[in-house]
Amino acid sequence: MNEAQVRRDSIPGAIWTGKQTRFSLTSAHATGVELCLFDASDPRQESGRVALERVSPELWTCSMQDVGPGQLYGFRVDGPWDPGAGHRFNASKLLMDPAARALSGNLHSHPALFGSHRFESDDLPNPEDSAPHVPRSVVIDECFDWQDDRAPSTPWGDSLIYECHVKGMTRLHPGVPESLRGTYLGMIQEPIVEHLQSLGVTAVELLPVHQNATEEHLSRRGLTNYFGYNPLGLFAPHAGYATGDDGIQVREFKEMVRGLHAAGIEVLLDVVFNHTAEGNHLGPTLTFRGVDNSTYYRLMPREPRYYQDFTGCGNTLDCGQPTVVRLLLDCLRYWVTEMHVDGFRFDLATSVGRTDPDFDSSAPFFEAIDSDPVLSKVKLIAEPWDLGPEGYRLGQFPTSWSEWNDKYRDRLRGFWRSDPNTIRGFADSLAGSSEVFGPAGRPSRASVNFVTSHDGYTLEDLVSYEEKHNWANGEENRDGHNHNLSRNWGTEGPTQSLSIRAQRLRIKHCFLVSLALSQGVPMLSHGDELGRSQQGNNNAYCHDSPTTWIDWNLDSDRLQTLELTRRAFSARRDLELSLPDGISARQQLVWISLDGSEMSRADWDRNGLEPFGLLWSAARKSTLALFNNGGHNHLFEMPSSESVGRWTQVLNTSSLRTGPLRGHSIRLAPHSVVLLVFEPEPGA
Repeated sequence: MNEAQVRRDSIPGAIWTGKQTRFSLTSAHATGVELCLFDASDPRQESGRVALERVSPELWTCSMQDVGPGQLYGFRVDGPWDPGAGHRFNASKLLMDPAARALSGNLHSHPALFGSHRFESDDLPNPEDSAPHVPRSVVIDECFDWQDDRAPSTPWGDSLIYECHVKGMTRLHPGVPESLRGTYLGMIQEPIVEHLQSLGVTAVELLPVHQNATEEHLSRRGLTNYFGYNPLGLFAPHAGYATGDDGIQVREFKEMVRGLHAAGIEVLLDVVFNHTAEGNHLGPTLTFRGVDNSTYYRLMPREPRYYQDFTGCGNTLDCGQPTVVRLLLDCLRYWVTEMHVDGFRFDLATSVGRTDPDFDSSAPFFEAIDSDPVLSKVKLIAEPWDLGPEGYRLGQFPTSWSEWNDKYRDRLRGFWRSDPNTIRGFADSLAGSSEVFGPAGRPSRASVNFVTSHDGYTLEDLVSYEEKHNWANGEENRDGHNHNLSRNWGTEGPTQSLSIRAQRLRIKHCFLVSLALSQGVPMLSHGDELGRSQQGNNNAYCHDSPTTWIDWNLDSDRLQTLELTRRAFSARRDLELSLPDGISARQQLVWISLDGSEMSRADWDRNGLEPFGLLWSAARKSTLALFNNGGHNHLFEMPSSESVGRWTQVLNTSSLRTGPLRGHSIRLAPHSVVLLVFEPEPGA
């Protein structure tokens, strides 16, 4: 076989060419690989087996003329059973194709799934056949009518990301047909698209949509891994979000992408490349563990029987291995070229930059993406930490990447709950977090700004609870973050007190407007604009229920928040408050004190809760944002201007009033943000 043929055959998975299907699998340490075919009319019935040919030291392939789309299959891989050396081959286990484009059926907990006899010595393999209990991989036809689909390609500076869950977004929406609620197709129904457009959303960031599984300990409690951060198939769209199975999920995912693109909305995927659903050494043998355990996972150097766990999920994929890097890049390219997605957010992204095992911003995974003609052009976002040694790496990812900025989150939370000594951090966050990204010369778009995300409290709960309430998770309230920087403003949880409810509403609005006015890339968590609550649960990953679904029934407070969110991000867009790359915040932004003058060092050193302003300085048209995080009214003098004109109030979180300002001062209400624009008189 020549080199060109080897390269073509190395494309992972089952590839239907229109005449035949080519199967390939990568395993350096296997001694044999068999393709197992199953009857689509009875998926339990194995209809044949074919041995794959080893065509290179690690590549196994075969081609079959009489096999096409809809065919169900799996692999059995033979090799040494030697856990002490890191090898866990067991041909009695039916393995899902790591690069399957679709999976059919569910994973059923059963002792046969485990490579050895669980909780006993793993010196001997478990000979029980696992085939009755695992999903089947599916051959699919990639043909799809994209109808001249074109990605919106919104510049970072003009972006508004909306993080959402495919099911939770539409499960309760009365305007979505019941048969489509909670599905990919539900995401492109008119009421959903109109809602996103009304907010100014330019990209949805979807929580994991690759095929995932629920951990056994959750199943025993009647719970599920709703968020999806437990991957089974990195190439396969999750079948649970489709109206059917056996490949239809691929077509419906593409329809969703095409529909969102037509609405001017990009699609970003939250991908989990840090671990898989196989867990630790006591976990099931489903895919990578049985294909080539010592190649795909990080093993303990002195005890390769065990896994290095930098994820808290039992295992860590080894992105220092060229084989793993190739597979993950093939996966990303597949989602971009075949599924037309526009970028990725990498969960626990420090793990993909680990080499031996320290983090390296020039790690093979990063360099391979930067040099790739496809992937170097898409949006890349890192969650810049993992649970390994020195795993917190905010501000240290490659220049082409943006990063979730949890310092921004915490600084805004501290400021708006009126903590002392928070003004400097808050101001730096508004100006693009230069303390974090400035030393490396990175632009403000490196910072993905958020107040809340799928992890932790919703915005409603952030102002309603001071203690987490995770009892329904079944872990005696031990799980979830304990340091939330939240405040309930008088009582824990729901209340009938009008004053407390009004205060919570004010603080929520201050958060939303601050996010809209900050330099960097803003990200909203789905439902925050609608007052979504998880009843104080700050780790609701295991609830597929109204706890996590958006409630679209809006009372007056929720309608106010929705309208305020729309106006805030409309102002960000219309007033062009996001500075272009190459223009520093110091060139355009001026900090203003109560008397209208530029803030002095003494102003910055104050510990009190004195309001201040942020001025976007321009030749003829200036914009001023005023922030009051204290509990008292303050009079703010307008900064002087050489031009003749007047200040106009565009937005005020404490009042619906807008229009020209009377006089040269404005009274700031407690816990409020005001946005004003200076408009020169005609001819001035």
